[in-house]
Amino acid sequence: MDFELTSEQQLLKDSVRRYIDKAYSFEARTALLQAGKNGSADNWALFAANGWLMAALPEEYGGLGGSLLETAIIAQELGRGLVLEPYLGCAVLAAQTLAAAGSAEQKSRWLPQLAEGTCRIALAYSEPGSRGMPEPVTLRAERSGDGFVLHGLKSLVLGAPDAQAFIVSAKVAGTTGVSLLLVDADAAGLERQALPLHDGTWVEELNFDGVEVASDRLLGEAGQGLPALREGLAHGIVALCAELIGGMEKTLEVTADYLKVRKQFGVPIGSFQALQHRMADMAAELELARSMLHVALASMTNDDEPTRRKTLSGAKMLIGRAAKVVCGQGIQLHGGIGMTEEYLVGHYYKRAVVADLLLGSSDSHEAACATALQAELRA
Repeated sequence: MDFELTSEQQLLKDSVRRYIDKAYSFEARTALLQAGKNGSADNWALFAANGWLMAALPEEYGGLGGSLLETAIIAQELGRGLVLEPYLGCAVLAAQTLAAAGSAEQKSRWLPQLAEGTCRIALAYSEPGSRGMPEPVTLRAERSGDGFVLHGLKSLVLGAPDAQAFIVSAKVAGTTGVSLLLVDADAAGLERQALPLHDGTWVEELNFDGVEVASDRLLGEAGQGLPALREGLAHGIVALCAELIGGMEKTLEVTADYLKVRKQFGVPIGSFQALQHRMADMAAELELARSMLHVALASMTNDDEPTRRKTLSGAKMLIGRAAKVVCGQGIQLHGGIGMTEEYLVGHYYKRAVVADLLLGSSDSHEAACATALQAELRA
Protein backbone atom coordinates (compact mmCIF):
# COMPACT_ATOMS: atom_id res chain seq x y z
CA MET A 1 0.00 0.00 0.00
CA ASP A 2 1.35 3.42 -1.00
CA PHE A 3 1.30 5.81 1.95
CA GLU A 4 2.53 8.80 0.01
CA LEU A 5 -0.36 11.25 0.09
CA THR A 6 -1.85 12.43 -3.18
CA SER A 7 -2.08 16.16 -3.78
CA GLU A 8 -5.77 16.07 -2.81
CA GLN A 9 -5.03 14.19 0.41
CA GLN A 10 -2.24 16.60 1.29
CA LEU A 11 -4.62 19.51 0.75
CA LEU A 12 -7.12 17.80 3.05
CA LYS A 13 -4.47 17.31 5.72
CA ASP A 14 -3.32 20.92 5.42
CA SER A 15 -6.84 22.31 5.61
CA VAL A 16 -7.68 20.43 8.83
CA ARG A 17 -4.28 21.39 10.31
CA ARG A 18 -4.87 25.08 9.56
CA TYR A 19 -8.29 24.96 11.14
CA ILE A 20 -6.97 23.35 14.31
CA ASP A 21 -4.04 25.74 14.60
CA LYS A 22 -6.01 28.93 13.93
CA ALA A 23 -9.62 28.36 14.95
CA TYR A 24 -9.66 25.56 17.55
CA SER A 25 -7.60 27.00 20.34
CA PHE A 26 -7.10 25.30 23.69
CA GLU A 27 -8.88 28.25 25.32
CA ALA A 28 -11.94 27.84 23.09
CA ARG A 29 -12.01 24.11 23.86
CA THR A 30 -11.75 24.82 27.58
CA ALA A 31 -14.70 27.22 27.37
CA LEU A 32 -16.82 24.49 25.77
CA LEU A 33 -15.81 22.03 28.48
CA GLN A 34 -16.63 24.47 31.26
CA ALA A 35 -20.04 25.02 29.70
CA GLY A 36 -20.63 21.26 29.73
CA LYS A 37 -20.92 21.10 25.95
CA ASN A 38 -19.93 18.22 23.69
CA GLY A 39 -18.61 20.58 21.04
CA SER A 40 -20.16 23.40 19.05
CA ALA A 41 -22.90 23.33 16.42
CA ASP A 42 -21.00 26.01 14.49
CA ASN A 43 -17.89 23.83 14.42
CA TRP A 44 -19.93 20.85 13.21
CA ALA A 45 -21.42 22.95 10.42
CA LEU A 46 -17.91 24.00 9.42
CA PHE A 47 -16.79 20.35 9.38
CA ALA A 48 -19.65 19.63 6.97
CA ALA A 49 -18.96 22.70 4.81
CA ASN A 50 -15.33 21.63 4.41
CA GLY A 51 -16.37 18.12 3.36
CA TRP A 52 -14.84 16.35 6.33
CA LEU A 53 -18.08 14.57 7.27
CA MET A 54 -18.57 13.25 3.74
CA ALA A 55 -14.97 12.43 2.84
CA ALA A 56 -15.28 8.62 3.12
CA LEU A 57 -18.95 8.24 2.13
CA PRO A 58 -20.02 6.95 -1.33
CA GLU A 59 -20.57 9.61 -3.98
CA GLU A 60 -24.03 8.29 -4.86
CA TYR A 61 -25.18 9.11 -1.33
CA GLY A 62 -23.76 12.62 -1.05
CA GLY A 63 -20.18 11.72 -0.14
CA LEU A 64 -16.87 12.39 -1.80
CA GLY A 65 -16.03 8.73 -2.41
CA GLY A 66 -12.86 8.75 -0.35
CA SER A 67 -11.33 5.86 1.56
CA LEU A 68 -10.42 4.98 5.12
CA LEU A 69 -7.15 6.83 4.54
CA GLU A 70 -9.05 10.12 4.26
CA THR A 71 -10.81 9.31 7.53
CA ALA A 72 -7.45 8.64 9.21
CA ILE A 73 -6.00 11.92 7.87
CA ILE A 74 -8.90 13.94 9.28
CA ALA A 75 -8.94 12.07 12.61
CA GLN A 76 -5.20 12.50 13.11
CA GLU A 77 -5.39 16.26 12.67
CA LEU A 78 -8.48 16.54 14.87
CA GLY A 79 -6.58 14.58 17.51
CA ARG A 80 -3.91 17.28 17.59
CA GLY A 81 -6.58 19.75 18.70
CA LEU A 82 -8.39 17.42 21.11
CA VAL A 83 -11.56 18.19 19.18
CA LEU A 84 -14.72 17.65 21.24
CA GLU A 85 -17.19 17.33 18.37
CA PRO A 86 -18.30 13.69 17.81
CA TYR A 87 -16.46 13.03 14.55
CA LEU A 88 -15.64 9.49 15.68
CA GLY A 89 -19.09 8.64 17.00
CA CYS A 90 -21.29 10.14 14.29
CA ALA A 91 -19.18 10.71 11.15
CA VAL A 92 -17.26 7.42 11.34
CA LEU A 93 -18.85 4.73 13.51
CA ALA A 94 -22.51 5.38 12.71
CA ALA A 95 -22.00 6.55 9.13
CA GLN A 96 -19.86 3.57 8.10
CA THR A 97 -22.15 1.07 9.85
CA LEU A 98 -25.14 2.54 8.03
CA ALA A 99 -23.25 2.50 4.74
CA ALA A 100 -22.45 -1.19 5.25
CA ALA A 101 -25.83 -2.34 6.56
CA GLY A 102 -28.53 -0.14 5.07
CA SER A 103 -30.62 -0.76 1.99
CA ALA A 104 -30.31 1.58 -0.98
CA GLU A 105 -33.45 3.39 0.17
CA GLN A 106 -32.20 3.75 3.76
CA LYS A 107 -28.82 5.02 2.63
CA SER A 108 -30.41 7.48 0.20
CA ARG A 109 -32.50 8.88 3.04
CA TRP A 110 -29.92 9.12 5.81
CA LEU A 111 -26.38 9.31 4.43
CA PRO A 112 -26.82 12.65 2.59
CA GLN A 113 -28.07 14.19 5.85
CA LEU A 114 -25.03 12.83 7.69
CA ALA A 115 -22.74 14.21 4.98
CA GLU A 116 -24.37 17.64 5.17
CA GLY A 117 -24.22 17.70 8.96
CA THR A 118 -27.98 18.29 9.26
CA CYS A 119 -28.54 15.04 11.10
CA ARG A 120 -26.46 13.07 13.60
CA ILE A 121 -26.76 9.36 14.19
CA ALA A 122 -24.86 7.53 16.93
CA LEU A 123 -23.94 3.84 17.13
CA ALA A 124 -25.35 2.14 20.24
CA TYR A 125 -23.69 -1.26 20.34
CA SER A 126 -21.70 -1.46 23.60
CA GLU A 127 -23.14 -3.13 26.70
CA PRO A 128 -21.74 -3.49 30.23
CA GLY A 129 -20.97 -7.16 29.58
CA SER A 130 -19.36 -6.66 26.16
CA ARG A 131 -16.66 -4.20 27.33
CA GLY A 132 -16.70 -2.33 24.04
CA MET A 133 -16.59 -5.39 21.79
CA PRO A 134 -19.43 -6.12 19.31
CA GLU A 135 -20.50 -9.27 21.15
CA PRO A 136 -22.16 -10.50 23.31
CA VAL A 137 -25.45 -8.68 22.68
CA THR A 138 -28.22 -9.03 25.25
CA LEU A 139 -30.62 -6.27 24.14
CA ARG A 140 -33.79 -8.04 22.93
CA ALA A 141 -35.95 -7.13 19.94
CA GLU A 142 -39.27 -8.95 20.13
CA ARG A 143 -41.48 -9.07 17.08
CA SER A 144 -44.74 -7.20 17.52
CA GLY A 145 -47.14 -6.67 14.63
CA ASP A 146 -45.32 -4.86 11.83
CA GLY A 147 -42.19 -4.10 13.83
CA PHE A 148 -40.19 -4.79 16.97
CA VAL A 149 -40.22 -3.93 20.68
CA LEU A 150 -36.81 -3.35 22.30
CA HIS A 151 -35.80 -4.19 25.85
CA GLY A 152 -32.29 -3.74 27.23
CA LEU A 153 -29.39 -1.41 27.93
CA LYS A 154 -26.66 0.20 25.86
CA SER A 155 -23.68 1.99 27.42
CA LEU A 156 -20.92 4.39 26.35
CA VAL A 157 -22.76 5.63 23.25
CA LEU A 158 -20.34 8.03 21.54
CA GLY A 159 -21.93 11.10 19.96
CA ALA A 160 -25.26 10.44 21.65
CA PRO A 161 -25.95 13.80 23.36
CA ASP A 162 -26.84 15.62 20.11
CA ALA A 163 -27.93 12.63 18.02
CA GLN A 164 -31.34 12.47 16.35
CA ALA A 165 -31.26 8.67 16.00
CA PHE A 166 -29.32 5.60 17.08
CA ILE A 167 -28.19 2.47 15.27
CA VAL A 168 -28.87 -0.21 17.87
CA SER A 169 -27.54 -3.78 17.88
CA ALA A 170 -30.03 -6.34 19.18
CA LYS A 171 -30.98 -10.01 19.19
CA VAL A 172 -34.25 -10.46 17.30
CA ALA A 173 -36.43 -13.25 18.65
CA GLY A 174 -36.19 -16.32 16.44
CA THR A 175 -32.72 -15.46 15.09
CA THR A 176 -29.27 -16.30 16.40
CA GLY A 177 -27.26 -13.44 14.93
CA VAL A 178 -27.05 -9.71 15.59
CA SER A 179 -29.56 -7.31 14.05
CA LEU A 180 -29.23 -3.56 13.56
CA LEU A 181 -32.19 -1.20 13.96
CA LEU A 182 -32.48 2.56 13.53
CA VAL A 183 -34.24 4.10 16.53
CA ASP A 184 -35.34 7.72 16.90
CA ALA A 185 -33.70 9.51 19.83
CA ASP A 186 -37.08 10.73 21.08
CA ALA A 187 -38.82 7.35 20.85
CA ALA A 188 -41.30 6.55 23.61
CA GLY A 189 -39.82 4.26 26.25
CA LEU A 190 -36.21 5.28 25.57
CA GLU A 191 -34.50 6.64 28.67
CA ARG A 192 -31.25 8.56 28.10
CA GLN A 193 -28.70 9.39 30.77
CA ALA A 194 -25.77 11.66 29.90
CA LEU A 195 -22.46 10.67 31.48
CA PRO A 196 -19.17 12.64 31.50
CA LEU A 197 -15.91 10.88 30.67
CA HIS A 198 -12.53 11.61 32.23
CA ASP A 199 -11.43 13.73 29.26
CA GLY A 200 -14.43 16.07 29.50
CA THR A 201 -16.44 14.55 26.62
CA TRP A 202 -19.94 13.17 27.14
CA VAL A 203 -21.57 9.88 26.27
CA GLU A 204 -24.98 8.44 27.06
CA GLU A 205 -26.41 5.30 28.56
CA LEU A 206 -29.60 4.19 26.82
CA ASN A 207 -32.30 2.13 28.51
CA PHE A 208 -34.84 0.60 26.12
CA ASP A 209 -38.05 -0.14 28.02
CA GLY A 210 -40.53 -1.36 25.44
CA VAL A 211 -39.37 0.93 22.62
CA GLU A 212 -41.36 0.27 19.45
CA VAL A 213 -39.51 0.26 16.12
CA ALA A 214 -41.12 -0.12 12.70
CA SER A 215 -39.98 -2.96 10.44
CA ASP A 216 -38.63 -0.51 7.83
CA ARG A 217 -36.06 0.63 10.42
CA LEU A 218 -34.35 -2.77 10.33
CA LEU A 219 -30.99 -2.32 8.57
CA GLY A 220 -30.43 -5.29 6.27
CA GLU A 221 -31.73 -8.70 7.24
CA ALA A 222 -32.62 -9.81 10.76
CA GLY A 223 -29.73 -11.68 12.34
CA GLN A 224 -27.28 -10.62 9.61
CA GLY A 225 -26.00 -7.33 11.02
CA LEU A 226 -22.74 -8.42 12.65
CA PRO A 227 -20.52 -8.05 9.53
CA ALA A 228 -21.77 -4.47 9.01
CA LEU A 229 -21.28 -3.69 12.70
CA ARG A 230 -17.73 -5.03 12.53
CA GLU A 231 -17.10 -2.91 9.43
CA GLY A 232 -18.24 0.24 11.21
CA LEU A 233 -16.14 -0.60 14.26
CA ALA A 234 -13.11 -1.32 12.07
CA HIS A 235 -13.34 2.18 10.62
CA GLY A 236 -13.82 3.56 14.12
CA ILE A 237 -10.76 1.77 15.51
CA VAL A 238 -8.56 3.10 12.71
CA ALA A 239 -9.92 6.62 13.23
CA LEU A 240 -9.36 6.44 16.99
CA CYS A 241 -5.81 5.15 16.49
CA ALA A 242 -5.12 7.98 14.04
CA GLU A 243 -6.52 10.48 16.54
CA LEU A 244 -4.11 9.17 19.18
CA ILE A 245 -1.20 9.53 16.74
CA GLY A 246 -2.15 13.20 16.35
CA GLY A 247 -2.31 13.63 20.10
CA MET A 248 1.11 12.04 20.56
CA GLU A 249 2.59 14.28 17.87
CA LYS A 250 1.28 17.41 19.55
CA THR A 251 2.42 16.23 23.00
CA LEU A 252 5.93 15.69 21.68
CA GLU A 253 5.99 19.13 20.02
CA VAL A 254 4.67 20.95 23.10
CA THR A 255 7.10 19.12 25.37
CA ALA A 256 10.09 19.83 23.12
CA ASP A 257 9.20 23.54 23.07
CA TYR A 258 8.90 23.59 26.86
CA LEU A 259 12.30 21.97 27.36
CA LYS A 260 13.87 24.69 25.24
CA VAL A 261 12.56 27.56 27.37
CA ARG A 262 12.41 26.11 30.90
CA LYS A 263 15.70 26.77 32.65
CA GLN A 264 17.49 25.30 35.64
CA PHE A 265 20.99 26.22 36.80
CA GLY A 266 20.97 28.91 34.15
CA VAL A 267 20.53 26.57 31.15
CA PRO A 268 17.50 25.11 29.28
CA ILE A 269 16.56 21.76 30.80
CA GLY A 270 16.42 20.37 27.27
CA SER A 271 20.21 20.34 27.35
CA PHE A 272 20.20 17.67 30.07
CA GLN A 273 21.07 14.32 28.56
CA ALA A 274 18.65 12.36 30.75
CA LEU A 275 15.71 14.40 29.46
CA GLN A 276 16.93 14.06 25.88
CA HIS A 277 16.87 10.29 26.34
CA ARG A 278 13.28 10.43 27.54
CA MET A 279 12.29 12.54 24.55
CA ALA A 280 13.98 10.01 22.28
CA ASP A 281 12.00 7.21 23.93
CA MET A 282 8.78 9.15 23.38
CA ALA A 283 9.65 9.71 19.72
CA ALA A 284 10.40 5.99 19.29
CA GLU A 285 7.02 5.06 20.80
CA LEU A 286 5.32 7.49 18.43
CA GLU A 287 7.02 6.04 15.36
CA LEU A 288 6.17 2.48 16.38
CA ALA A 289 2.55 3.53 16.82
CA ARG A 290 2.54 5.32 13.47
CA SER A 291 3.92 2.21 11.76
CA MET A 292 1.20 0.10 13.39
CA LEU A 293 -1.44 2.50 12.05
CA HIS A 294 0.02 2.00 8.56
CA VAL A 295 -0.16 -1.77 9.06
CA ALA A 296 -3.83 -1.47 10.06
CA LEU A 297 -4.64 0.66 7.01
CA ALA A 298 -2.87 -1.80 4.72
CA SER A 299 -4.68 -4.73 6.33
CA MET A 300 -8.07 -3.08 5.79
CA THR A 301 -7.26 -2.88 2.08
CA ASN A 302 -5.46 -6.16 1.45
CA ASP A 303 -6.34 -8.84 4.02
CA ASP A 304 -9.23 -11.21 4.60
CA GLU A 305 -11.67 -10.62 7.46
CA PRO A 306 -10.01 -12.78 10.16
CA THR A 307 -6.59 -11.25 9.47
CA ARG A 308 -8.05 -7.75 9.50
CA ARG A 309 -9.70 -8.32 12.86
CA LYS A 310 -6.48 -9.64 14.41
CA THR A 311 -4.44 -6.75 12.97
CA LEU A 312 -6.91 -4.12 14.15
CA SER A 313 -6.93 -5.61 17.64
CA GLY A 314 -3.13 -5.46 17.63
CA ALA A 315 -3.19 -1.85 16.47
CA LYS A 316 -5.75 -0.79 19.08
CA MET A 317 -3.72 -2.49 21.81
CA LEU A 318 -0.30 -1.13 20.81
CA ILE A 319 -1.34 2.42 19.90
CA GLY A 320 -3.59 2.81 22.95
CA ARG A 321 -0.80 1.81 25.30
CA ALA A 322 1.80 3.89 23.46
CA ALA A 323 -0.40 6.99 23.73
CA LYS A 324 -0.62 6.64 27.50
CA VAL A 325 3.17 6.27 27.72
CA VAL A 326 3.97 9.26 25.48
CA CYS A 327 1.36 11.60 26.94
CA GLY A 328 2.21 10.53 30.47
CA GLN A 329 5.88 11.29 29.88
CA GLY A 330 4.84 14.67 28.50
CA ILE A 331 3.29 15.50 31.86
CA GLN A 332 6.36 14.34 33.76
CA LEU A 333 8.76 16.39 31.65
CA HIS A 334 6.66 19.48 32.29
CA GLY A 335 6.76 18.96 36.03
CA GLY A 336 4.07 20.55 38.20
CA ILE A 337 2.56 22.71 35.45
CA GLY A 338 1.74 19.56 33.47
CA MET A 339 -0.68 18.50 36.22
CA THR A 340 -2.83 21.64 36.05
CA GLU A 341 -6.19 21.89 34.30
CA GLU A 342 -5.12 25.20 32.77
CA TYR A 343 -2.26 23.65 30.79
CA LEU A 344 -2.92 21.55 27.72
CA VAL A 345 -0.46 18.65 28.00
CA GLY A 346 -2.41 16.86 30.73
CA HIS A 347 -5.54 16.84 28.58
CA TYR A 348 -3.78 14.71 25.95
CA TYR A 349 -3.09 12.13 28.65
CA LYS A 350 -6.73 12.21 29.76
CA ARG A 351 -7.84 11.58 26.19
CA ALA A 352 -5.35 8.71 25.86
CA VAL A 353 -6.69 7.09 29.04
CA VAL A 354 -10.29 7.33 27.78
CA ALA A 355 -9.41 6.22 24.24
CA ASP A 356 -7.67 3.13 25.57
CA LEU A 357 -11.04 1.98 26.93
CA LEU A 358 -13.22 2.97 23.96
CA LEU A 359 -14.13 0.45 21.24
CA GLY A 360 -12.67 -2.34 23.38
CA SER A 361 -9.86 -1.86 25.88
CA SER A 362 -6.26 -2.78 25.13
CA ASP A 363 -6.70 -5.81 27.40
CA SER A 364 -9.79 -6.95 25.48
CA HIS A 365 -8.01 -6.61 22.15
CA GLU A 366 -4.93 -8.36 23.51
CA ALA A 367 -7.18 -11.29 24.45
CA ALA A 368 -8.73 -11.20 20.96
CA CYS A 369 -5.25 -11.34 19.40
CA ALA A 370 -4.30 -14.29 21.61
CA THR A 371 -7.48 -16.15 20.67
CA ALA A 372 -6.84 -15.57 16.96
CA LEU A 373 -3.24 -16.76 17.23
CA GLN A 374 -4.31 -19.89 19.11
CA ALA A 375 -6.85 -20.64 16.36
CA GLU A 376 -4.13 -20.27 13.71
CA LEU A 377 -1.79 -22.60 15.59
CA ARG A 378 -4.49 -25.27 15.89
CA ALA A 379 -5.33 -25.06 12.18
